[in-house]
Amino acid sequence: MKPSPPRPKPDPKAPRQPLPLLDPALRHTPAEVALGFTGEQAKIEALRCLQCQKPTCIDACPLNIDIKRFILRMVDGDYAGAHEVISEQSPFPGVCGRVCQHELFCEEACIVGRRWDPVAIGALERFAADHARLRMQELVKGEPRKPTGPKVALVGSGPASLIAAYDLVRLNYRVTIFEALHRLGGVLAYGIPNFRLPREILHEEIARLQNLGVEFVTSFIVGKSATIEELFEEGYEAVFLGTGAGLPYLMEIPGENLAGVYTANEFLTRLNLMEAYRFPERPTPVHVGKRTVVVGGGNSAMDAARWARRLGSETTILYRRGRAELKARIEEIKHAEEEGVRFEFLAAPVALYGDPHGFVTAMECIRMELGEPDESGRRSPAPIPGSEYRIPAETVVAAIGQAPNPTLQRVTPQLHTRRGKIVIDEAGRTSMNLVFAGGDVVRGGSTVILAMKDGRAAAAAIHRALSPNGGNHDQPDH
Repeated sequence: MKPSPPRPKPDPKAPRQPLPLLDPALRHTPAEVALGFTGEQAKIEALRCLQCQKPTCIDACPLNIDIKRFILRMVDGDYAGAHEVISEQSPFPGVCGRVCQHELFCEEACIVGRRWDPVAIGALERFAADHARLRMQELVKGEPRKPTGPKVALVGSGPASLIAAYDLVRLNYRVTIFEALHRLGGVLAYGIPNFRLPREILHEEIARLQNLGVEFVTSFIVGKSATIEELFEEGYEAVFLGTGAGLPYLMEIPGENLAGVYTANEFLTRLNLMEAYRFPERPTPVHVGKRTVVVGGGNSAMDAARWARRLGSETTILYRRGRAELKARIEEIKHAEEEGVRFEFLAAPVALYGDPHGFVTAMECIRMELGEPDESGRRSPAPIPGSEYRIPAETVVAAIGQAPNPTLQRVTPQLHTRRGKIVIDEAGRTSMNLVFAGGDVVRGGSTVILAMKDGRAAAAAIHRALSPNGGNHDQPDH
């Protein structure tokens, strides 16, 4: 047997590999924009990792993925092994490799980043996931496993519930996820466009949970179809609430009820979930005029603006602060600009005007200036008197944030809330016995990876509550 060739030495000085992108001239369909590393790029980028003795990136990852070890597998060309290492902590490398804000977590903590550009951990995670897609299809073949432990109900099929389900089903719990919509994924399905997260990636990674034995029930609204108390009566021994933040904030200006005015929630749901871009092949239309104005500066604003461009509309993002205060990811801002989205900074809407048929035709705006920092640390915008002006707009999308949907909370008064958000303790426990919560229903609009962090913490708390002696309910092989 021939000895293995010596492993190449790390080369952190090598330039960080740029992620190949779809040509902006071709971005007029839902096709994915970020194309992923080539094999050669993945090798070069993996070798930029120093393999630190104390890898700070692992502690910075909300899911504590063993980043050092999975990248070392990639250095050896063992991409299936890299996928296995990631899967010890996360079943969603294809999703997280695309939408996690790595620059705020693992890449921010990367030691290489102290002198050079940090290692592109997110792009390497995605590469490992994409390389393993054929293996994933093998993993989900055959009959699903049948756990035999206590029954646990998870409400909502977004990232918090999905990671909680992964952790619990591997401990042999019988897990059921109840989803209000007709498709699975929560915000991953209705909030994130196909050109950032292809649906087949999401579906394949959810199918992995189904193969592990997680059951999914769609078109089921906990709070209407059944109450929390009724779930307990049906034999569920714990309940996790991961219902997200699906209630959009309104601009509260005159003319907001005109046709052609949307919240980002409605606009993105119609396009991402209902596939309105395929109308009339799909039954849900979306009206997009010649000129679109998107109000806001977060990722949802970028997503809405980029969809409007794909639908042929001249698109402007109107933001009441400056460019430095944009909350969207830098790469999403860059992609929006590449696709022809314009930015109007330090301006806010004050009124909308329409035609005799009730369709929006114009927006009145006012110039803003930045004052003292607000609670978030960002400088507060203030209107400049007398600076009003009008711009044409046949479509308006308000992407100014969202709050938890109050349906469940209204019928469950014993569930303590604060400003619409469910109150939990450090273990994710709510005011109701054996009811836990996490993600956007607790945080308000946040990020996918922090929702997953909450779901993992709640799963651990559920296991402690239902297994006070630390048992694993005769955990099956997996």
